[in-house]
Amino acid sequence: MKNVNVVAVYGGANISDQLRQSSVVFQIVVATPGRMLDIINRKAIDFSQVQYVVLDEADEMLNMGFQEDIDSILSTTPDDKKTWLFSATMPSEVRRIAKKYMTDPFELTMGTKNTGNVNIEHEYYIVKARDKYAAFKRIVDFNPEIFGIVFCRTKIETQEIAEALMKDGYNADALHGDLSQQQRDKVMKRYRDRSLQLLIATDVAARGIDVNDVTHVINYSLPDEIENYTHRSGRTGRAGKTGVSIAIINSKELGKIRHIERTIGKQFTKAEIPSGF
Repeated sequence: MKNVNVVAVYGGANISDQLRQSSVVFQIVVATPGRMLDIINRKAIDFSQVQYVVLDEADEMLNMGFQEDIDSILSTTPDDKKTWLFSATMPSEVRRIAKKYMTDPFELTMGTKNTGNVNIEHEYYIVKARDKYAAFKRIVDFNPEIFGIVFCRTKIETQEIAEALMKDGYNADALHGDLSQQQRDKVMKRYRDRSLQLLIATDVAARGIDVNDVTHVINYSLPDEIENYTHRSGRTGRAGKTGVSIAIINSKELGKIRHIERTIGKQFTKAEIPSGF
């Protein structure tokens, strides 16, 4: 932005260098919660004149365990500041933050909440737990032109699936919070360049990804929140193009599929594992 000084403050970089930047007069600080709290504790920045505080991806910051950090940061800033809160979902923890730190908050919803994109086909496959990985590979094999994102529930599962795929000769890599910023940037560059075919990711790590022409979203594990399913599936079927969102489930999870159908107003197609499985 022209004539506006902005400083970025985040982990994984030398804090001394960032503090030298912060000695310059600036209008905007963009920071991760942990590093921002570190700088507050060092009294390296005077926040007494802050007019606006913006919490982006508030739900995921809370999911990652930053609730105490956020409380500390918001408590440090002036009471009369304006607070803007952006969140893909609105769980009770986010509403608690809004109630505690915002005065008469006004909620704006972009688009129709939880409505499924008409350009996306939704499919589910029912498999036994022991057959899940093999079934997943058959689905990928049956779609050789796939350019997809595969969602897992945990960082451990994400890394394990990515490593298994690479060992089995698939063009895949992992994206999750245990990777360094440099590692995440490297993976995302490969994916954006389409030199990487399958991105195995957690919900948190995949936030903010803006990549065109994703053909498939595969839910290796269904998310706990239906809003996260909508967020996942919305990675495909963009710019007027069609896409497929696939869920690999066990028989006990069929109720979740029915719940998602009612919420997004779209019906899933029950698909069979391609022959040869």
